[in-house]
Amino acid sequence: MSADYVHRGEDVIAIRFADDGRIPNNRLPLLVYPAAVKGEVGPDRMEALLAAGGWPPRWRSTIFTYHHYHSIAHEVLAVASGSALVMMGGPEGEELQIAAGDVVVIPAGVGHKRLGSSDDFLVCGGYPPGQDWDLLKGEPGERPMADENIARVPMPETDPVFGIHGPLIGLWT
Repeated sequence: MSADYVHRGEDVIAIRFADDGRIPNNRLPLLVYPAAVKGEVGPDRMEALLAAGGWPPRWRSTIFTYHHYHSIAHEVLAVASGSALVMMGGPEGEELQIAAGDVVVIPAGVGHKRLGSSDDFLVCGGYPPGQDWDLLKGEPGERPMADENIARVPMPETDPVFGIHGPLIGLWT
C-alpha cells in the first residue's frame, strides 16, 4: 500500500500517496473532511459550501469507475447524497468510504476511482479558480508530460471548506 497518513485530526485527514509508476500521485496529501456538513446536506448546500470556500462548483455527477487523475488541476468532491467506496491513490492506494456531508480534496496527479456506491450517490465537484481539468488514466505515454503539468499546477489560495484559514493552507505549504 502506498498511503501514508500525515495528519489525522477532527476536521481533516491528510493522506499522501507514492508514485506507483502508473499513477503519479503528488507530494501534496489528499485531504478528507469527514462530515464537513452536518444535518440536511443536498447539492445546493454542498455547492454553497464550495463557493463560500472560494472553489466554484462546476459539476454534479458521480466518480468514474476507472482509475484516473487530473494533471492540470486540483479537484474537490463534496458528497451531496448517498455513499460510496472509493479507491484513492491508484491501484496501490487506499479504499475510503465517503458519505453525504464529506468533502475530499484531491491534489493534481492523485488517482481516484469509484468501487461501488449507493443508488443515490451524488457529488458536487469543482476546482480552484482558473483551473480546469484533463483526464488521464495512467496509460503508457502520459508521462513525463503529466509530471511536468502537475509540477506547474498553482497552489490554491483557499481551503474549499474553511476558506483562507483552513487546514489545506498549512498542510499544502
